[in-house]
Amino acid sequence: MTRLQRSRTLRWLCTLATVVALVIVLFPVYAVIVGSFESTETLFSGTYYWLPHAATLDNYRTVIQAQSGNVLTSLIVGVGTAVLALVVAVPAAYALAKYRLRVTVVIVSALLVAQIVPSIVLATSLFVIFHWIHLVNTYPGLIIADGTYAIPFSILVLRAFFFSLPNDLTQAARVDGASEWQTFQRIVIPLARSALITVAVFAFLNGWGDFIFALTILNGATIVPVTLGIYTYLGNYSTQWGAVMAAGAFAMVPAAVMLVVAQRYIASGLTAGSVVG
Repeated sequence: MTRLQRSRTLRWLCTLATVVALVIVLFPVYAVIVGSFESTETLFSGTYYWLPHAATLDNYRTVIQAQSGNVLTSLIVGVGTAVLALVVAVPAAYALAKYRLRVTVVIVSALLVAQIVPSIVLATSLFVIFHWIHLVNTYPGLIIADGTYAIPFSILVLRAFFFSLPNDLTQAARVDGASEWQTFQRIVIPLARSALITVAVFAFLNGWGDFIFALTILNGATIVPVTLGIYTYLGNYSTQWGAVMAAGAFAMVPAAVMLVVAQRYIASGLTAGSVVG
């Protein structure tokens, strides 16, 4: 096989893999959108319709009446998780990247391990702790719980970016008379804008789409995020599948809008620390 043939083969394989990945990712979303316009009877009629069959807006009417307040709750939790992740992760990542700490390897290893611990394990232990300090069924409790995943991820991403920043920039600012805090505030933070937006978006999505922590930490009816709102349509003896589909489509809108708006920052933020100068 010639070099040109190998190049064409690789190109076709990459194209095929891309198409398969798009189908795997986008088909469930497409199915949710189509199903949101159908009744439960149509969904379980035994025939799959690629386009809405006997389309109805009743599911959306039901969801909008019941879930509007839950969307606001999820927005509060998502924004709170993003703010918490930034407040904790930015200085922590900068310290791990720029200061010579003896425990850096241990901390980074712990952060990596924290990413693979099952959420149900963390949720169970946090419920016991929050019960002691009266944070069960509160916004701060749920935001802190969601932060257990968002903060380690944010620190790892930001550390890679801060580590790639040349020390000459900060040293030049110090020579010009800037303090360490002024250097951090006026030089490091503006340069890290893409990375900061990236971790903020992912932290928001972590809080927005959380279900396990919400189901465990919230044991009352005063705080109900949209994920738990969708769960209410699932019953032991009957399930409103049309409403479940409509609620899922309804819940995707804010997250999709945020991702579309911030996509160029996310692309540059995730690769910011991968270039070695």
